Amino acid sequence: MSMLTDWTDAHSQTFQKEVMTFGHDLESTGLFSDEALIELLEKHPSNELDVCSMDENPDPRYPNQFLTGDFRGTSGEVLLAAAKAGRVWINLRRAMNIHPEYKAVLDQMYGELAEKTGNKAYTAKGGILISSPISQTPYHFDKTETLLWHVRGQKRVYIYPLADKFISDESYEAIITNDLLDDLPYEADFDKEAVIVDLQPGQAACWRLNAPHRVDNQSYCVSVTTEYSTRESGIKNANMIANAALRSKFGMTPNYLNDGTVKRFVKSGMGVSLRKLGFISKADKPDMVTFKIDPKTKGFVVKTQPYERDF
Repeated sequence: MSMLTDWTDAHSQTFQKEVMTFGHDLESTGLFSDEALIELLEKHPSNELDVCSMDENPDPRYPNQFLTGDFRGTSGEVLLAAAKAGRVWINLRRAMNIHPEYKAVLDQMYGELAEKTGNKAYTAKGGILISSPISQTPYHFDKTETLLWHVRGQKRVYIYPLADKFISDESYEAIITNDLLDDLPYEADFDKEAVIVDLQPGQAACWRLNAPHRVDNQSYCVSVTTEYSTRESGIKNANMIANAALRSKFGMTPNYLNDGTVKRFVKSGMGVSLRKLGFISKADKPDMVTFKIDPKTKGFVVKTQPYERDF
């Protein structure tokens, strides 16, 4: 059984260079049925599981920001029901790596990609997203190459140009140097220039490295999101760390696109050293729990007094 169902030479030529979709056959593995997902939710490590909801009164520039929930003591069956019925979004981080039956599928997915694209073997991480019909993923960018493999439901993905208007160097630097920051400032007017992809079950999508994007669910959805680092992403991220230091410590105004190959090489080494020296902030703000899952409540979400997540 092949995981890639309609791959052509055109896909190989445009992979990682522009927005593209292709077919896959993840559903036939049986690993994404309700029964399989309930079993997975029951056994997945709690420190690799996020159960989130959306802010009901968001900042207009950062809409749909996620709120952290407490799911302890909740069965997999209830968690799945919450995702189907309420404002709940579940991320089983590294599920495709941790569990052998899913790891075998991930290895096949990327083995076929390597064969089709001529790239060397990938070292990919894969998570599983289970989300409610009204869930929305905030406007953000990914620090590594990312693919979205859609399995169940309908999703609409908005993908934006790689331009300063949509992702400034300052925003990139702020996020790359703080592990707790994720979202970019968003303006509704951005949508006029977005590429819109309506994903159906059995379709995957990818786009250029760091292209800003956001996602609106059209129904209850199950997807796999995979990521992997490349030489390009590693060099750019290290450069952005160096530029962040130059901007914040010396008042300089560096610009990644204006740097030539030699300058980027030098800054890459500088960025790697700064990362090792702890320039990246990891604890500016704790992850605060603001709701619990309650099967007796409509929507399954009950607000709580905030407390720091420790599970």
